Amino acid sequence: MKALLNDVVIAEATEDQLVKIEGNWYFPPSALNDEFFTKSPTPYVCPWKGECQYFTLTVDGQAFPDRAWSYPNLRPGAVERVGTDFANYVAFWKEVTVEE
Repeated sequence: MKALLNDVVIAEATEDQLVKIEGNWYFPPSALNDEFFTKSPTPYVCPWKGECQYFTLTVDGQAFPDRAWSYPNLRPGAVERVGTDFANYVAFWKEVTVEE
């Protein structure tokens, strides 16, 4: 599976390495092309996953604020709810497409 932004692969992993939560594919940290990701200061806390870390994605000089996110410190019960540890896995929003 590939996460694409403006036809650039920003993350890639096999489907069995990904976790699907609430309709979003979460990629393991090892699948990310780090040069496209910058931590964002945007705050958010999910009631059941915990504190969120947003990322700004930058491709070809164009910045896409808060288009990726992860949960570095999961709340108790989150792993059990999903069935696997997804701490630091990254999901995407808006202009990012995930395809095989």
